[in-house]
Parts: sequence; structure tokens; C-alpha cells
Amino acid sequence: MKIILMRDVEHVGDVGDIVDVADGYGRNFLIPRGLAVAATAKNKREMEHEQRLREHRIVRARKDAQALAGQLQAGAYRFARKAGDDGRLFGSVTNMDIADALKAAGFEVDRRAIQLDQPIKSVGEFTVPVRLPAATSALLKVSVTAE
Repeated sequence: MKIILMRDVEHVGDVGDIVDVADGYGRNFLIPRGLAVAATAKNKREMEHEQRLREHRIVRARKDAQALAGQLQAGAYRFARKAGDDGRLFGSVTNMDIADALKAAGFEVDRRAIQLDQPIKSVGEFTVPVRLPAATSALLKVSVTAE
């Protein structure tokens, strides 16, 4: 039996694949659970149309994410914290602080997307990577100064 997969099915295929499975497996398991539909001409056309729409959405999301990355990289984010004579901060600059600064600048970025391995605990210039949607990333310039 030929079917079109509507979802990824382990050991069978990915979304949109046309695969040949046993009649009972397709009729009694995949189709009733909404994991697949029969591979008729009408269903093939619908799936191709949905695939084109999905690709269009992916391209648009990637373009929007790249524009956002450009805007994020254009800005410089400054933090003033109390520090000792040796340049070590009393406290730190965390991904939450960076997310708040981005929000104040008008960008809505989740704090978990800011890939800061360790909180910043010294004065200086830092480059912080940010993971954006559609497999896009940006590098922020973060400047920490002493008060």
C-alpha cells in the first residue's frame, strides 16, 4: 500500500515522503492515527501544495531572522556595574540582563537563546552569540564598564 506521511514516523520516513508499507500497517495503524493518508492523486497534489507553502514560510522566517540578526549586531549593549580595582565585578552580567537590555532596545529575544557559557564577571568587551529562529545566529557586542 502506498501512503503519504503526514508526520515523521520512525523507521518509515519523514513528512511528505511517499512510502510503500504493508496494507494492515497502513490501514490499521498509520491512517487512523493521522500519521499518513492514502497516496491518491488528489492527496499528492495537496501534499505538494502544502510543501510549497511550508518552504515559503521557511524562506520568509529565515529572511526575517537574518534581518533581526543584522539589527542586533548593529547595536552595542553597555552595562555599568560596580567593580573592584582589579576589574572584577561585584556580581555579574547574565543572559537575563542581556535579554532585558534587548527588550529595552525593542527586541524580543528569549533569555535561553542567549548563549552565554558563564556570566560575565569582569570589565571589558565581549562577544555573545544569540540563537535565532530558522537556524540563524547573531553576535552581540557587550561592553561592561565599572561605575
